[in-house]
Amino acid sequence: MAQTPVQSPPRQPERSAPAPRGRIGRYIAAHKDGPTFFILPAIALLATFIVYPIISTLIMSVTDANGAFVGAANYVNIIESDRTARATVNTIYFVTASIILQLILGTAAGIVLNEQFRGQAIVRALTLIPWVIPGIVGAMTWAWMFHTDYGVINYILMSNGLVEDPVRWLTNPSIVLPALTAVNVWKMFPFVSIMVLAGLQSIPVSLYEAARVDGATFRDEVLHITLPQLRPILASITLLLIIAGVNSITIIYAMTKGGPADRSLITSIQIFVEAFQYFNFNQASALSVMFFIVSTVFIVAHIWLDGRRKGQ
Repeated sequence: MAQTPVQSPPRQPERSAPAPRGRIGRYIAAHKDGPTFFILPAIALLATFIVYPIISTLIMSVTDANGAFVGAANYVNIIESDRTARATVNTIYFVTASIILQLILGTAAGIVLNEQFRGQAIVRALTLIPWVIPGIVGAMTWAWMFHTDYGVINYILMSNGLVEDPVRWLTNPSIVLPALTAVNVWKMFPFVSIMVLAGLQSIPVSLYEAARVDGATFRDEVLHITLPQLRPILASITLLLIIAGVNSITIIYAMTKGGPADRSLITSIQIFVEAFQYFNFNQASALSVMFFIVSTVFIVAHIWLDGRRKGQ
């Protein structure tokens, strides 16, 4: 018997996927195989944790506690506050004094660490300790060292007859800010020294060799070779220290919380206190916006300077 050939069922035409609707859907469909599609999660995180808080802060800065629009009233009130004036002066003093001392000590330490000597690696590692340890740990350690009755600093001073009475480092209004500045210098100068050390590694050795042939001393090498070659790096370090200084809160808040009598209050701590102690979120938002603008200026300057330095 002849077998009847089995016929396969007719092939159904494939259904095309529905065209995406909306501008966003069409954009995703067109770029799903490109790099833009893969950075969408990062863009979503940035929008959630950066863009939204900024917009929310801007809205709160021009409204009152009930959400009513008040214009620039919050800005005027916070600017006219005596605490704002005190915090601004303290911030300028704290940041300026810290940066000057950090640059001097950090540059000197970087130059010394660049020299060849026995135990160089150990000394470099020990130099990084203040910068590596958490800020709260360093702040609490210095708070105990500065303690009026039990601090080791007063013990050393009184044991050697340098002072008769214990020094009130953190409760004396005229001493507290310099003491906190010293702690901040101790915390950040290793960062400067490492940056300077990295910059020194890029200076051609031939410059020093030629200088020594001409009879240059170590002082001449530092003044006429090292510092001029480090000028672009020191400028970038200064901007980074300014950004870190104006945003500094851990050391001061952990040690004094801005006291006594606002003598160690800086702008970043004032924002925190206005918002979460006095619950004055609207004026705190206004101060945050002004603080954000100032910080952004230094950030943009750093990016511009860094790009210019890399382009040279």
